[in-house]
Amino acid sequence: MNDSHRMSRILIDSRPVDPCVGRVKWSPVKSLWLGGMYTGAVLAVAIAFSWSGFILFGITSILTLCIGHSVGMHRRLIHYSFGCPLWLERLMVYTGTLIGLAGPFSIIAMHEMRDWAQRQPRCHDYFASRRPLLLDWFWILNCDIHLERAPTIQLEQRVLGDRVYWVLERTRYLQQLPWALAFYAIGGWSWVLWGSCMRVSVCMTGHWFVGYVAHRWGQRSWHIDGAGVQGYNVRFCGLLTMGECWHNIHHAYPDAAQMGLTPTQFDPGWWLIQGLEILGLAWDVVRPEDLPVRPERQALLPDAGQLQIL
Repeated sequence: MNDSHRMSRILIDSRPVDPCVGRVKWSPVKSLWLGGMYTGAVLAVAIAFSWSGFILFGITSILTLCIGHSVGMHRRLIHYSFGCPLWLERLMVYTGTLIGLAGPFSIIAMHEMRDWAQRQPRCHDYFASRRPLLLDWFWILNCDIHLERAPTIQLEQRVLGDRVYWVLERTRYLQQLPWALAFYAIGGWSWVLWGSCMRVSVCMTGHWFVGYVAHRWGQRSWHIDGAGVQGYNVRFCGLLTMGECWHNIHHAYPDAAQMGLTPTQFDPGWWLIQGLEILGLAWDVVRPEDLPVRPERQALLPDAGQLQIL
């Protein structure tokens, strides 16, 4: 796979950059979107509960979080941790867009800017999850950060020139509509509120909450020297987060497809990639041991560097 280890998308030229100085600006569009989904979720519980709707919510949440966000958006589109057919990548990225968080271009930009800032000795609290819970929730899900001296983010032409991704980016909120209409035709308003509003509300809020916790509390096996923000492993959340909760491992091996390294570190996203590999639909899968040595990655536990890669 030619792009398995992508070049950095962060471009820093002669201009000074600063990850600390900036302002958090409220985004009315984000708030209206999230508020609408929250309202639908409340109505789902208050007046439209049904077991079929609840089951629909569970199944669609698992599919969009695992196939779409964790594997498609994060491990493939952002980190290129495995290769796959273009049709499969597009399908997974489309499924990730249904989370309701962002389109393919904006999710890459958000991720790259945050990771760049966290790798610096100091960064704005927006990137570091240092503020109280409710304020951080408001910032991440309702606002944007505008740095006074930000680096440039350059997307690869392979991604930037993809017409499918342009459509998904421009219609990211509208992508819920065909599914809502299908849900209404099959199960009425209960299915719309549970399959669309509740799913989007829980998935978006869960994504923020796991990120908040995983940058503040938990277990660490590795320390990244020079980084002002460290990642933590949030135990007992592997299944719920599709493996994304093993954030200390992800900080240590960011471009690896595998996040859970031990039998008790459940990683459904990794299981899916292994399944695709068996079927011949994934190749050049990047495992932690395939990545180059990073001098800044230091083991905190005596056996951290010798963990069995499964």
